[in-house]
Amino acid sequence: MKLASISPKKILIVSPAWIGDIVIAQSLLKYIKHRNSETIIDVLAPAWSHELYSVMPEINEILTLPLGHGQFQLKKRWQLGKGLRNKKYHQAIILPNSWKSGIIPFAARIPIRTGWLGEIRFGLLNDWRILNKKIYPMMVQRFLVLGNNKALTNKSLDWQAFQPHLEINLNHATTKLKSLFIIEEKPLLVLCPGAAYGPAKCWPAEYFAEIANYKKSKAWQIVLLGSKSDESMGHTIQKLTKNACINLIGKTSLLEALNVLSFATLVISNDSGLMHLTAALGRPLIALYGSSSPEFTPPLSVKAKIIYLKLSCSPCFERECPLVHFNCLRQLTPQILLSNFVLWINPRQVIQENDFLLTLLIHCIEQPRYSLKLLNVYA
Repeated sequence: MKLASISPKKILIVSPAWIGDIVIAQSLLKYIKHRNSETIIDVLAPAWSHELYSVMPEINEILTLPLGHGQFQLKKRWQLGKGLRNKKYHQAIILPNSWKSGIIPFAARIPIRTGWLGEIRFGLLNDWRILNKKIYPMMVQRFLVLGNNKALTNKSLDWQAFQPHLEINLNHATTKLKSLFIIEEKPLLVLCPGAAYGPAKCWPAEYFAEIANYKKSKAWQIVLLGSKSDESMGHTIQKLTKNACINLIGKTSLLEALNVLSFATLVISNDSGLMHLTAALGRPLIALYGSSSPEFTPPLSVKAKIIYLKLSCSPCFERECPLVHFNCLRQLTPQILLSNFVLWINPRQVIQENDFLLTLLIHCIEQPRYSLKLLNVYA
């Protein structure tokens, strides 16, 4: 007697709406595949995010959510859900906490609809979880646990085993980058001065310019990267550096930005989507935090160095500084960053210069106050 084949489980992921959150969500995709490599994972996501999901090998199909961020449009959501009924998903995992994000899986009649209770989503979700922020202080933990059965909601997971990793074809990336700029035979510093969430997350443009001037004097190639909303910061940096940088702000697609970051010797970024992309590419990164918290959404990479003053007024999670002074980032001076540079450049290159430097580097890690002196001699 021939046994009937069992079709693999099909899961629909309802995507977050921010680049950084989408990168973090890849940890959940990895965990699902870890539990059962045969599971089919589709994602419902805004059109602009398709390039990012395209470099996540865990995804089977990317479905377009043709709605803007924050748009409700109940009728359209219901129609979209009805159109998904023939997909016969076994489960939907809804990552946003909003009420409206649960409408499409409900309309699609997906049997198991999993997510945090969020905006009191009884009914829309039938596998809802109540979040304990003390148990799961990090976003990546909150996403990962939704891949477990409800009975295991409070089971701790090793999120480090499922860190995001974006797959970029470097040969293809090199070809694509030729239309933007030529990568020189020198270290490449990428500066990401913007943050879509708001100015409270942005390190001052003049500070980025000071770093650019310093590294330019050390024969580094410097690229500015960001969205169109960051263009004014790019112009300021260029003015203060006498056009020492290659300004790609507002001139790249999401995939092109990934290609640029994949060749970086070092990236300096605010807490932004580009920061999370850099971490997922495994490139050396200095991440600057002010109004947000590295305890909630840190860059998920061992190659990331977080700099955070942790003032009494931060994190406030506001778009604009409620106290107007922006001290959480203004007091984070370029000198503080410079003192960390030597720990984040290519260690092989540094050590090859002088065996004795290895001893100094170890001492620098143990005694951070000596790092600036070390930088001045060897950077």
